[in-house]
Amino acid sequence: MPSPLLPISNPPSHSSLGHPAPSAMPYAASTATMLVKAGEDDPTACLLFSSSFEDEKAVSIKPLLPRTLSYSGATTTTTTSSSSYYQQRRRRIASENSLSSLSSSSPRRQSFGNDVGHAAAETFLVTQLSLKLLRYLGLGYKWITRFLALGCYALLLIPGFLQVGYYYFFSRQIRRSIVYGDQPRNRLDLYLPKNSDGPKPVIAIITGGAWIIGYKAWGCLLGQQLSERDIIVACIDYRNFPQGTMSDMVKDASQGISFVCNNIAEYGGDPDRIFLMGQSAGAHLAACTLLEQAIKEAGEGENTSWSVSQIKTYFGLSGGYNLFNLIDHFHNRGLYRSIFLSIMEGEQSLRRFSPEVMVQDPDIRNAISLLPPIILFHGTADYSIPSDDSKNFAETLKSVGVKAESILYEGKSHTDLFVQDPMRGCGDQMFEDLVANIHAGDMEALAKDAVAPPRRRLVPEFMLQLARRVSPF
Repeated sequence: MPSPLLPISNPPSHSSLGHPAPSAMPYAASTATMLVKAGEDDPTACLLFSSSFEDEKAVSIKPLLPRTLSYSGATTTTTTSSSSYYQQRRRRIASENSLSSLSSSSPRRQSFGNDVGHAAAETFLVTQLSLKLLRYLGLGYKWITRFLALGCYALLLIPGFLQVGYYYFFSRQIRRSIVYGDQPRNRLDLYLPKNSDGPKPVIAIITGGAWIIGYKAWGCLLGQQLSERDIIVACIDYRNFPQGTMSDMVKDASQGISFVCNNIAEYGGDPDRIFLMGQSAGAHLAACTLLEQAIKEAGEGENTSWSVSQIKTYFGLSGGYNLFNLIDHFHNRGLYRSIFLSIMEGEQSLRRFSPEVMVQDPDIRNAISLLPPIILFHGTADYSIPSDDSKNFAETLKSVGVKAESILYEGKSHTDLFVQDPMRGCGDQMFEDLVANIHAGDMEALAKDAVAPPRRRLVPEFMLQLARRVSPF
């Protein structure tokens, strides 16, 4: 009589006992560390949940009958156990197939979900910054009228803002919120050209916002247009008041510039062609950062993570560089003296944060000699920061041996050069001057610039003219 066929019981493995196998433990640890990777300071941070599915689980089938039972009984048991095993296996395989079919479309859904989540987070942050501005500036008559004017200004330019916002949130050419430091808002956005052949010139931009509502996304329009001319743009975010004061802003800006100088090659940038630009309050901040870095380099025993020699040219757009001349002007326009002095860390710090005054100090002459060429753009109809501030700073720089010049645009206001003219699509002379300076010496790039197609208009002309009239800036 043939020997009965009995199911073979495998010894229980670690996984069947509820303990992970040694080979699976590193994977489990890495899975656990992927659960939450976000900080409170990052407005675009989200929760990442990760789960793992085992490809196969050992099924332990124990013999239900002893060996002494009859052949027919053992065969029945074996058939039942095997049938149960294969049913479980078919269900498992079907489940895995359905998961794999879902996973093929999940990256696209996840990417779209991330973009929508990022847009929501950015919108929330902008609203939060606006409310914070109102809280610190007060709700007096002057600021109520300015706030209403700002609302009308934004409403008139909404066709352009919607297009720029869509590009910012959904373009694949933007690497948003790259972390460059460990402080809140230590993030930057990179705008990459579509053409990736060869290393590209790079410009790091620090945008303005009265030292209170500055934000990296404000540079989106300029970043888009410069990237279309084969220039990589890095828009650096930084802590604003009251989250930080001027020293904190300078520290953040310096760390952001350091990140660009030391890492931009990984994104296709040319480390030997890095430019720096600041706009409005960002122009003041960038100038202070550049000067402080030069002073550190001229001193003895100072460790620095980047050098001013890595910056080919500094461009200042509509900036203020002598706070002693501006404090009363700002007060009359609503940025009250008490708030301004709080931002600048008291009256005793006005000299330290006035680049025009600092460069005249004979004790730091060695540091002044390290500064790169400086070009200052300004509109003559700028009432937020008078154009004389750029003109006087350029003259002072030249008097101490720095290569500097100021380029004034007749009849242009504070926002014309940064908002209205770029939305107009043509006749943006400041943009052309900026690109010409970045591409200077690159004959191939200059030839491409000469035949570059005209940019598309984003807002009708009559709306741009009305926006200029109601602008509170």
